[in-house]
Amino acid sequence: MSNHISKILASYKGDRGYMDLVLALTLYVIPSLVLLGALAFLATRNQTNKAKLPPSPPRLPIIGNLLELGDKPHKSLAKLAKIYGPLMSLRIGQVTTVVISSASLAKEVLQNHDLIFSNRSVPQAANILDHTEFCLGFLPVGPLWRKLRRACNSHIFTPRKLDANQELRRKKVQELLAHVQEHCLVGKAVDIGQAAFRTTFNALSNTIFSVDLIDSSSGTSYRTFIRGVMDELGKPNLSDYFPVLRYFDIQGLRSRTENHAAKLIGILERIVDERLQSRRMEGYVLKNDMLETLLSLSEEDSDMMDNNLIKHLLLDLFLAGSDTTTSTIEWAMTELLRNPRILRKAREELKQTIGSGNSVQESDIAGLPYLQAIIKETLRLHPPAPFLLPREAREEVELCGFTIPEGAQVLVNAWAIGREQSIWDDPDSFVPERFVGSNIDVKGQNFELIPFGAGRRICPGLPLANRILPLMLGSLLHSFCWKVEDGVIPENLDMEERFGFTLEKAQPLRAIPIQP
Repeated sequence: MSNHISKILASYKGDRGYMDLVLALTLYVIPSLVLLGALAFLATRNQTNKAKLPPSPPRLPIIGNLLELGDKPHKSLAKLAKIYGPLMSLRIGQVTTVVISSASLAKEVLQNHDLIFSNRSVPQAANILDHTEFCLGFLPVGPLWRKLRRACNSHIFTPRKLDANQELRRKKVQELLAHVQEHCLVGKAVDIGQAAFRTTFNALSNTIFSVDLIDSSSGTSYRTFIRGVMDELGKPNLSDYFPVLRYFDIQGLRSRTENHAAKLIGILERIVDERLQSRRMEGYVLKNDMLETLLSLSEEDSDMMDNNLIKHLLLDLFLAGSDTTTSTIEWAMTELLRNPRILRKAREELKQTIGSGNSVQESDIAGLPYLQAIIKETLRLHPPAPFLLPREAREEVELCGFTIPEGAQVLVNAWAIGREQSIWDDPDSFVPERFVGSNIDVKGQNFELIPFGAGRRICPGLPLANRILPLMLGSLLHSFCWKVEDGVIPENLDMEERFGFTLEKAQPLRAIPIQP
């Protein structure tokens, strides 16, 4: 057993978050839980013997398969799935976890049994500022969830609303190009992730508030807040795996998450309060933005929307919208720099369709199939949320002859599905051509490509992502040629991932823009 533990620990040696986990296990948890854990283990064993759970790796006493997660759980579980199958069960502490690693099984969970698996497994670090009581992403399916979902689908992400804000997004992208042009003139590398974050965040803040929240001095702070929340939520937390620890914060994850989120939600509260005061003033002219829509909804029907719901909904939009878009743009640019042939082909399509000297418009996207294929291929290899958002079984259900117990956590490994060898030829290579002429899209109907999820809990911001991603990437490619910083061979660009709630590059991409 000691050799088994040593081997597992060696797989993520040096990762601070996971070494903190091991330290907490050693100093606090195991000594105090030996007796309780042993009793729970025996009780669980007796229960699970009665139910035919999916295949599972061997488990250690008390902690089960906890150490098997490693520092990159999406990869660790994908490897285990090759041994134990695409429907696999783990015992993580005292929590039964079922891992889905194939498109066909994802369809079973996200479509055929969507209602049974529609609730969320909520990480304890998210229980901050009462957010999980109002958070669209974590709420169970019920009246409040339906209310927020209806607000998104009927008042925020409708085609009419998105069309109305089209010029705003174009303006933010033009500002991005001006920023890149400044670097181009002096031959200076651009931090692609930082530039993409500023553009995405300001596009969101203008859509929501009609103002830029990021200026030259505040961009790093906002990204630190959001990245901090996503990093902490993505770390393994003993409080999630041992119910007896549910009300404790041994690793400090919840307090750090709250610290980051409180700063952001404080800014949002101030802006909402200022708008409310302005609306009470005589002669106030309504703005054409999301906040105005939500406040009007609140005034018309307080049962539909109130100021507290607005605050938490806006926090969700900023957290989810800015981080995922930034990650996708950075990964796409990295893959293109590593594959000069694909980069040239993309630029040629843009030149032929848009024309030299013209800017990319959202109306052009439908006529750029290769650009769309590049984005799909990026999302296949680098899904922003590798496990989507964890689900939870509302009741016991049979799946492919196995029993999924009520309350089991269900992880859909979108990262593994995107590399499923039975579906994709040469799955680890970046080949956008696989999507040219293909009907596969990311709208939740093709389960081999589900970066935004599927079913009733598909990402509500998908319609906006389908516009901003090709607009931003296409503009960067059409307006500039690109090369990596001096001394770096394109094929050797660092592709290391940084695991969190979203999957970022471990090392920021810096690339030098060149005038065509």
